[in-house]
Amino acid sequence: MRRVIEKLSYERKEKEEAFAEKTQKLKEKNKDDITSQKSLRLEHLLSRLEDSLKPKEKPLAKKSIFPPFAKTPAKDSVQQVFNQQVFQILKEFKEMLVQNLNQTKEAVATLTDLVELNVSLMDAKDKEWDALENNHVGMIFKSMEWKVDKLAGEYGDVKILMKKFLLLKENLTRLLATLEEKRIPAVPEVKEILEPLGDWRYARFENRYRGYEEEVKKQQASYISLFKKGGRILDLGCGRGEFLSLLNENGIDALGIDGNSLMVDACLDKGLNCRKGDILEELTKIEDGSLSGIFSSQVIEHLPPAYLRRVVELAYFKLAPEGRIVLETINPTSVFTLVQVYYLDLAHQKPIHPQALQFLLESAGFEDVEIKFSPPLKQERLQNLPGADELASILNQNIDNLNRLLYASPNYAATGIKK
Repeated sequence: MRRVIEKLSYERKEKEEAFAEKTQKLKEKNKDDITSQKSLRLEHLLSRLEDSLKPKEKPLAKKSIFPPFAKTPAKDSVQQVFNQQVFQILKEFKEMLVQNLNQTKEAVATLTDLVELNVSLMDAKDKEWDALENNHVGMIFKSMEWKVDKLAGEYGDVKILMKKFLLLKENLTRLLATLEEKRIPAVPEVKEILEPLGDWRYARFENRYRGYEEEVKKQQASYISLFKKGGRILDLGCGRGEFLSLLNENGIDALGIDGNSLMVDACLDKGLNCRKGDILEELTKIEDGSLSGIFSSQVIEHLPPAYLRRVVELAYFKLAPEGRIVLETINPTSVFTLVQVYYLDLAHQKPIHPQALQFLLESAGFEDVEIKFSPPLKQERLQNLPGADELASILNQNIDNLNRLLYASPNYAATGIKK
């Protein structure tokens, strides 16, 4: 928004300068000295015309004893002189009127330009003010949205925490009974108490930074078309069950596996088919060729390379012919996503390059392997400079290159088919 406001401010200043320049030119064309000269010239022409129209008094004839040597001018000759004078004056009048008419046309054209510039300037000012107002309102709503998100996340944390407190109370009661009997508690009994505490910590992180479940479902909805009805889809690391819900809504049988007990409880509360366990161990238990699809979102970056390689190899055998695998992860070729998203989660093991994941699927036997990128980031992108000159063109090309490096697609999915 800041870039938009700067651009609108720049456009408004350009229009103000153009308006001021046009106004100054109009003032120069209508200076007082020029107007005075035209007025004096007009008065002079009128005076000459009046003099020409005044009747001429004939001088008294003097008697002379000598006969005249020259004849007096004829009446026609006097009229001709008069006509020529009037014609000359009218001709000058015409020239002056034509000149004034041309100047009037120029003034009208200038005034028209001024009106258009003024309208354009007012429009630019309105856009700038609207942007400033929207930015202010947007900041308020963004602040409110952030607070609502925070409250929603904290509410989710409290719900999970209360549920686990009840479970913890039950486990502690059993442990206390064991101690009262003066027996040493078994290791699994202690782990049963400690494990939910660790699970709760990551579930809280997931609720706060993964985003609303509905938003996640919108992002994952595009993957539904890759899976067909008639078989079972396995969701490895199903989390809160967003994709499981989408599969159920589309009439596709699905099973979710997750190692976090709180996530599994959340899925079971929604009526989803889910069980707790290590994804590699659970994948090993599944019958070969029994799955029509395997899906995993934002999980493989948590796995060590050797573990991930084994998961991909096992997935190939568990899929039926024409079965599809879809593995979504964070795109490390987007610098913004790598810094702001990937390194936010301490549980991440290693970023996975798209070409590396493509090679991993191909080497496991999958065919028609494709990389599907999510839409690129928009709000964070650098804005192009206004102007069409050579320097602006070069700078804009560099800005485009930076945008592709910094703000590329935040996520990508590798998909392949077993044939």
